Amino acid sequence: MRETASSMLLKAGTGVLTLAITFAIGGGDVVAQESLEDDVTYARDVAPILQQNCQVCHQPGSIAPISLMTYDDAHRYARRIRSKVAERSMPPWHIDRSVGIQDFKNDRGLTDAEIETIVQWVDNGSPFGDEADMPPPMEFPDPNDWQFAPDFGEPDMVFVSEAYDLDAVTQDKWYRPITETGITEERWVKAIEIRPVGLGSRRIIHHALAFLLQDEEQGERSAGSAEVTDRGAMGGPGLFMEWAVGKRGEIFPEGAGKLMMPGARILWEMHLHAIGEKVEAGQVELGVWLYPVGETPRNRTRLNMFDARGRSDLDIPPGEVAVTQDFHVLKWPARLENFQPHMHMRGKAMSMEAIYPDGRKRILSQVNNFQWQWHVNYIFADDAAPLLPAGTTLVITAWHDNTAENANNPDHTQWVGWGDRTVDEMAHAWVDVTYLTQEEYKSEVAKREGKTADPANDEDGPPAPANR
Repeated sequence: MRETASSMLLKAGTGVLTLAITFAIGGGDVVAQESLEDDVTYARDVAPILQQNCQVCHQPGSIAPISLMTYDDAHRYARRIRSKVAERSMPPWHIDRSVGIQDFKNDRGLTDAEIETIVQWVDNGSPFGDEADMPPPMEFPDPNDWQFAPDFGEPDMVFVSEAYDLDAVTQDKWYRPITETGITEERWVKAIEIRPVGLGSRRIIHHALAFLLQDEEQGERSAGSAEVTDRGAMGGPGLFMEWAVGKRGEIFPEGAGKLMMPGARILWEMHLHAIGEKVEAGQVELGVWLYPVGETPRNRTRLNMFDARGRSDLDIPPGEVAVTQDFHVLKWPARLENFQPHMHMRGKAMSMEAIYPDGRKRILSQVNNFQWQWHVNYIFADDAAPLLPAGTTLVITAWHDNTAENANNPDHTQWVGWGDRTVDEMAHAWVDVTYLTQEEYKSEVAKREGKTADPANDEDGPPAPANR
């Protein structure tokens, strides 16, 4: 399905979803929530915004290319900061604020008022203001430490991939070593974090996958039957975690987790790309926080790769915008924990919609300003994570902009298809799915609605209100 780049209204499917996307600056003009005074200053107005939303990455030794820890830093890069926040490419939070679920555990986006504050500060000459207005410096975790450690302590287990030496100039590499875990009994995992080891690894590793190689019986919810699509997507228990720039790890909801079996091994897939200088010992490590021995969560969470390629696969002509879509039926009641679009340089937008068994439709989440350098994992808040009955169809729709107007496009004259390289394209969403029993589903729905679950309710539960 294709339309020209001049089209401002992108249509997907046969009435399944209609979505307006403005390609100019990620979804439309910035509208201030209230008028600001002319004396916006760094000390009183801008420094708190940078502290809360920017400095965790923009500090020495972290992943950002510049530091924004001081006024001198912010003043030096003021025009660049203005441009990035006005077009909503920074901070990396590209969710569409106009539709879908808006409550997230990790919301790092700026409000319209915060954007207007920064814009006006820069336009007025970037004044410092009164030293007395400066907030105290914030303390951030060392970027080389485990980011989940403040909440969980040091990991119970750490697994490290074999190292790979990457030449200064070479084709992209996919390195797939195997690591023994030494697990001798079943252990349930409550949190996982993956990180490249050292600054060199952070510069060359585009993404990393960790698969669990372990023997399991083919049960009702094990590897064989947990697949929710006939495309053979990389979901199910085997996929332990996916990491890319912009993502730290996964914390599973209370009473849910992932299972490691005795004898489990980890198969890594590391996508590495050259940066013009040789980097030795590129590797990743995975920290695992476990439930206590003998404690078994009620539910098992699976990381699913929900395709949006369409039945004819990706086929993006030169100079055009392509729209593709796929459908995935949930076999059991489920809670979706997150939404993480994955595309490459032509990726522009992606949406996730639910079609309930009774025909009702609801857009769950939508990114309308996808930036391929950042693979943000949008983690739903506990009371906002969608609860879906068995038989719900998830509709994943992707938009790719292969025109000259796309500043990220390396060559708009090329015909583009699916492939692992960054110059190729992909179209899928990584979604953690926690499958529930029918009784658990009804109970969770009842909690949301503030009433007691009634086992006599119909099989699909009551109609879905706005927060489901």
